[in-house]
Amino acid sequence: MHQHERRQVIKAMLDERGIVRVADVCQLTGASEASVRRDFSRLAEGGLASRVHGGLEAATKPDPSSPALTLATGSFEASHGVNVAAKRAIAKAAVELCEDGEAIIINGGTTTFEMGDFLCHRRLKVLTNSYPLAEKLIHHGICRVALPGGEVYRDQKLIVSPFEDDSIQHYSARRMFMSAISVGPLGVIEGDPLIARAEIKLLKRAEKLIVLADGSKFTARGSLVICPLSRIDILITDRDAPPAAIEMLRECGVQTIVVDAEPAVVRRAHELAG
Repeated sequence: MHQHERRQVIKAMLDERGIVRVADVCQLTGASEASVRRDFSRLAEGGLASRVHGGLEAATKPDPSSPALTLATGSFEASHGVNVAAKRAIAKAAVELCEDGEAIIINGGTTTFEMGDFLCHRRLKVLTNSYPLAEKLIHHGICRVALPGGEVYRDQKLIVSPFEDDSIQHYSARRMFMSAISVGPLGVIEGDPLIARAEIKLLKRAEKLIVLADGSKFTARGSLVICPLSRIDILITDRDAPPAAIEMLRECGVQTIVVDAEPAVVRRAHELAG
């Protein structure tokens, strides 16, 4: 990740949490402690934050009286700028698996969000709990779009319902495309109970599961298992995935697709166009 992208991630984390630790940024971005400390110093010098022991504190703290709903996981903005080239390549490969006319489910996440650009000219029925993905498809695509009922979680840009008996119980899809905070020997992992519950409900409505996980997702994070590896039909990742992780998946019978990250020049053209 480039220095500018890393600092944008740190700013998003500061907006969300108020205080950010060096270890948290290292885990999220894969950067060294020395690099993150230099980023902290630059942001502090710019007056955006101040240094504290082991981390950085925002100049303006989040308002604790805010009524906004929160979840025990990172914000969409904090993850959105991480490994973008790999995420777009993975998303493109995922959309290539779709057949026009079929019904699919896409969970909320920064990798699955990247599917939006490649879905815009496809004719599919899409159920998603990601409201930025739904918005993109509604305004720029020709897919039929359905949203589950529930409450809006602004930081994660998700619609989540705590109830078992909700609007998706009669939906049926051929495939579900899922991103998560990590993938390990126990399966697909999430970090928040409400998100985990929502993903499990969505998964019950799909015949096949395709997991989208860039190479950084094979680091242990979270503690809530959405499903075992045996439930995954296909996993799409990039060439930064650890060889041991690829071997683990294949030993469990998971079809694994490894893609090359989207060239930076293509990604930059997309950003300018957007």
